Amino acid sequence: MIDLHSHVLPGVDDGAATIEDSLVMARAAVADGIRWLAATPHVRNDYPTAAETMERLVRVVRNAIDDAGVELELLPGGEIALDRLELLSTEELRRFGLGGNPRYLLVEFPYVGWPLGVEEQLFGLRAQEFVPVIAHPERNREVQADPWRLEPLVRLGCLVQVTAASLDGRLGSSSAACGRALVDGGLAHLVASDAHLPAVRTVGMAAAARAVGSRELARWLTVDVPRAIVDDERLPERPASTSRRRLLGRLRRG
Repeated sequence: MIDLHSHVLPGVDDGAATIEDSLVMARAAVADGIRWLAATPHVRNDYPTAAETMERLVRVVRNAIDDAGVELELLPGGEIALDRLELLSTEELRRFGLGGNPRYLLVEFPYVGWPLGVEEQLFGLRAQEFVPVIAHPERNREVQADPWRLEPLVRLGCLVQVTAASLDGRLGSSSAACGRALVDGGLAHLVASDAHLPAVRTVGMAAAARAVGSRELARWLTVDVPRAIVDDERLPERPASTSRRRLLGRLRRG
């Protein structure tokens, strides 16, 4: 599997605090079947990580992983808050490209409230030929109340990343129901761990893949789409599956 959202870099945000934490997370990823892991530190007001800092720490953690004999490929990236997008130059945004692909950006979606002007912000990224990947919207209360609110953003060309711990129930019933609704309704494109410290949210995607219920769809979410992003290839077609769109319809009607 390929995990394109983690906080494995030490000392820059609320994820790994030390290089030892980073190695614990790397080993946990390999044990769970993950072979490629993107380091996506927060880029927001409380954690204003610079691209240069991210790149330097990726090299540090890569070296530590290699020295420890952990068979994991570490990739660069960043999780950029909506209110930071306009503060970064196009060049720096591209340096934060998800999985090392300068065309894709992991954009942090807030947990509370529907962001004012989010459509215009994401349209602006699309106009700059970025593909926004919306991180963990299933944890947002507005999206939980109406998952179809994401549909215009998907039609705009955005991708949606659901957190593994939502799908397997670790983040509670509301996130689980919304995450499953987005997957079943065709509004989710990839699953990632959003791993922090082991005591907060461990690396792990295998349980979430099993929770999807379809082996083909689970592979598409955890391997095929992430690989296409990393390799800068055309996204593969979503496999046919027994989608439960009626669930989305019920949630939309409230």
